Amino acid sequence: MSKKIFSWLGLVLFTVLLSFSVRSQAIADTPKHYTDLQFEPLPEIELPNYDRYELDNGMVVYLVEDRDFPLVGGTAIMRTGSRFEPANKVGLAGLTGTIMRSGGTENHPAAELNSILEQNAASVETRISSSSGNASFSTLTEDLDTVFPLFTEVLRQPAFAADKFAIAKKQQQGAIARRNDDPGDIASREFSKVVYGETSPYARTVEYQTLDNISRADAIDFYQTYVRPENMILGIVGDFDSEAMIERVQNAFGDWEVDTPPAALEAPAANQRYDKGIFAVDRPQQTQSNILLGHIGGQFSSPEYPTLSVLNGVLNGFGGRLFNEVRSRQGLAYSVYGSWSPGYDYDGMFIAGGQTQTNNTVPLIKAVKQEIKKLRNELVTEQELANAKESILNSFVFNFQTPSQTISRLMRYEYFDYPEDFIFEYQDKIQNTTREDILNAAQEYLQPNRLVTLVVGNVEGMNPSLDSLKQEVTLVDVSIPQAARS
Repeated sequence: MSKKIFSWLGLVLFTVLLSFSVRSQAIADTPKHYTDLQFEPLPEIELPNYDRYELDNGMVVYLVEDRDFPLVGGTAIMRTGSRFEPANKVGLAGLTGTIMRSGGTENHPAAELNSILEQNAASVETRISSSSGNASFSTLTEDLDTVFPLFTEVLRQPAFAADKFAIAKKQQQGAIARRNDDPGDIASREFSKVVYGETSPYARTVEYQTLDNISRADAIDFYQTYVRPENMILGIVGDFDSEAMIERVQNAFGDWEVDTPPAALEAPAANQRYDKGIFAVDRPQQTQSNILLGHIGGQFSSPEYPTLSVLNGVLNGFGGRLFNEVRSRQGLAYSVYGSWSPGYDYDGMFIAGGQTQTNNTVPLIKAVKQEIKKLRNELVTEQELANAKESILNSFVFNFQTPSQTISRLMRYEYFDYPEDFIFEYQDKIQNTTREDILNAAQEYLQPNRLVTLVVGNVEGMNPSLDSLKQEVTLVDVSIPQAARS
């Protein structure tokens, strides 16, 4: 037999083997149905090793060593918030939080401070929200000796430069002028007013007049009243030695004393302003409606909070009842959602809503209310229960992927006086939630008769009209009041 024949037979054999190999690989690569997929069990949530100290002046310090990268970051939580600012000076807390950083320090004017941080690829930031203040820094380990003193200065010696204060006010005035540009922003802002009342610390808005009432001296006074060591929890995570770091913190903050008396820090109560009704912001130019409906909710400390989280999972998100029924089956919404959103130390909200075309406004409201009523009247299915619990527990783990995520949560729990093991109690209760628990929680906490509804859209263009809902319709004026000029 010639070499040519052997070569030909060899080629045929190689082709057959190759074909078999490719076919076997194709069979192996055939996608499985998602129900056949198997995954490793979720990892247990473990707290990182950390040290907690309390300085003689009352400042609490958390330290977590994390040597994976040559980075150090820290965050200070301050017991303050816009809910403590005077009603005639709304915006004061936010301005104070801005100017603490943008105004530079007594030793480093703003331009110099910015230049040093930029040259070291570092950051120092401050802000004050509704229920807390926050100051943070991040830096390469090798630049810690430069950046940490600047962070200390921003907290202890802000300069409140007059020109930077004026700029911050101008920026806030610009935000007021633009606040009606986005229908979603209008809906969120005005819904808080409908639920809590427009004068509530949890709903009031910055106006030109309240800004005009705020002086640089007011910002300094607000800072001196609330930014003080006994009102502060500092957490630092990164590439450092804990003994050396606590010595650094002690040297930076240990001698910080404030002579003025401490301010009262009791959280203002949150109450529902209207028990029912339809409230509408008329936007004739819009071709779709932004809709929010809900009522006052509870707090994280509620024993039923884990059960309400599972209820959220049944109602909300991809594959939830609102998505499946209102968006997919009925086709009434571009997006739709519903969530129990508690507060840490004041009552939050149950809030549902979505976006839809103008003529679907009323059908969407009815459909969402119908799904809320179903949760109160019948048990969820075993599959819904399993899916909701699995989704929560799966996503919950990702909140604790890094030491900084975990330590910030521990700091938050201490700030709001929650137990350290709140994390684990929540997880255990999620796992043990039953269908009957969800029904009982829905009957107690979801209150259809107290739902208030806010619609931002073309009121005249809605067909059927809002009047067809058989509730009083109140038009909400969102025009921006102009400040009195002398």
